[in-house]
Amino acid sequence: MSVYYIDNDPIFPPVEFSNEDGILAVGGDLSPGRLIEAYTNGIFPWYSSETPILWWSPDPRFVIYPGGVKVSKSMRQVLRRNIFDIRYDTSFRDVITACSGERKHEKGTWITPEMIEAYITLHNLGLAHSIEAWHDGKLAGGLYGVSIGKMFFGESMFSFESNASKAAFIVLADNLAKLGFDLIDSQVYTRHMESLGAFDMDRKSFIKIVKKSVKKETICGNWGRLGEFSG
Repeated sequence: MSVYYIDNDPIFPPVEFSNEDGILAVGGDLSPGRLIEAYTNGIFPWYSSETPILWWSPDPRFVIYPGGVKVSKSMRQVLRRNIFDIRYDTSFRDVITACSGERKHEKGTWITPEMIEAYITLHNLGLAHSIEAWHDGKLAGGLYGVSIGKMFFGESMFSFESNASKAAFIVLADNLAKLGFDLIDSQVYTRHMESLGAFDMDRKSFIKIVKKSVKKETICGNWGRLGEFSG
């Protein structure tokens, strides 16, 4: 199956046209309008500095229900001891920059400078958010993603200290569950997310949930008081 080339028009082909690897289209830009159009249709960008922009809609999709997170006994102890101070949207640039760093056993990164600036723009529009774990006044770990309607599209995580990103994610998922969020998208399989309860969902079912969820009210703006909103 062919991969579609897109130009200045922010319209994507149907996700069913993705090839067997999950690549739907190539080209275009990372403007806010195109990124919003992508996410509301179950599509995300993922590419390296050596390739053009690639747009993906894999089948299956790796997801987790906000109320279905697995919390190990050791993580419960970490959370009870309040080792980390979990904050929202206080250091978005620092979080996405940390996520862009090279990982063990990986060469390079898919979070290019172009991607960083594009998501900072989405953050300034109130649609991209950082969830941060702080320890002794320093950023210890966290994650960022895009929220539209009652969907949270997770993008990347990082940890400078053991369990930091897990703590941030668990607190986020608990708040999203209380706020009535439908699903957290983790895009593709990772062992880290599997340990937290993520699972494969066929694309057709995923898109059906996304289409309904993104039409619900979006909690736009700074999420600094998200814990208070969740009651």
